[in-house]
Amino acid sequence: MIKNIIFDMGNVLIYFNRDVFLDRVGLKDPVDRELLKREVYLSLEWSRMDRGSLTDEEASDIIAQRVPEHLRETVSKLVGEWDRPILPIPGMEELIRELKANGYGIYLLSNASVRQHAYWPKVPAYDLFDGTLISADVHLVKPQPEIYELMFSTFSLNREECVFIDDATPNAEGAFFVGMPAIVFHDDVRELRSKLRVLGVRCEA
Repeated sequence: MIKNIIFDMGNVLIYFNRDVFLDRVGLKDPVDRELLKREVYLSLEWSRMDRGSLTDEEASDIIAQRVPEHLRETVSKLVGEWDRPILPIPGMEELIRELKANGYGIYLLSNASVRQHAYWPKVPAYDLFDGTLISADVHLVKPQPEIYELMFSTFSLNREECVFIDDATPNAEGAFFVGMPAIVFHDDVRELRSKLRVLGVRCEA
């Protein structure tokens, strides 16, 4: 029986949309947009921030050296200000509040940098979570099996009593690999509710 719901954060609780972030900083030139999308969000440094081996500031400084001078200030904004403002996934807050009211444990397992702690209080329903585990804090990232095992031990969770929700198929498969039911989220809360009910989770359609 499912007793706990474990959520990913980016593109599950809140949108992480690179094109929106590029629009916010006023980038219009398609060449500059493609360059910064690649050099910031698809960079080794971004992955290292998630693992906690670089701070946001350190990553910004390294990335800035690879781009033209007129884009260096923009790099800092794309790394350090993408969460201004937070963009919630429609309907997710209501689902979390319903699940909490129905007695389920609510947890977060996210690949994110150390700065996650600063913007987490801006995420709707953040105060309903019974526990959070952030990759940068533990120097492990999904889909490494060790991060799921650490989640279970840290919060004394039985894997068969949990369901994990992530938008990235490899991360959901990683959860499944260690024996935890998992759902791939496709930006559709109604579909998610349906899949949760199939697993026996009590929530409305």
